[in-house]
Amino acid sequence: MAVKRKSKAPNGITFKMFMIIMISMAIVLILSMIKIYLSNQIYYESREVNRLQQHVSVLKVERQLLEQKVEALKFKNRVTDTIFVIKEGE
Repeated sequence: MAVKRKSKAPNGITFKMFMIIMISMAIVLILSMIKIYLSNQIYYESREVNRLQQHVSVLKVERQLLEQKVEALKFKNRVTDTIFVIKEGE
């Protein structure tokens, strides 16, 4: 009577399964690090863009004020010039 023995499946984790798990974890880690890096770069670039937009808006307001001052000076010069011309004509 020959007794047949069934080959048992290995218990626990095999080396092949361990390597697949480690490679999967490495891929997930690499992808998450890339995502974090890109998110940080986008954040810092958006901060720079916001800072530049603030400067642009301040410069536009300053330009408007300067244009108003120039117009006031032009008007003042035109009015004073006509007053001098009138006085010279008298």
